[in-house]
Amino acid sequence: PNPYERLKELTRGKAITRESIQAFIQTLELPQEEKDRLLAMTPGSYTGKAEELARRI
Repeated sequence: PNPYERLKELTRGKAITRESIQAFIQTLELPQEEKDRLLAMTPGSYTGKAEELARRI
């Protein structure tokens, strides 16, 4: 399935833990460098495009 469907299968109706997300990331077909980048993200360190979008206001 596509990435959205895989994430939906992982999360729908289930409690999400750091460990379950990390295990999911390890299953992705990505270069290890990208997996490491994803694994290093935390809710506190990831702001996505928030800064860019806020500057447009």
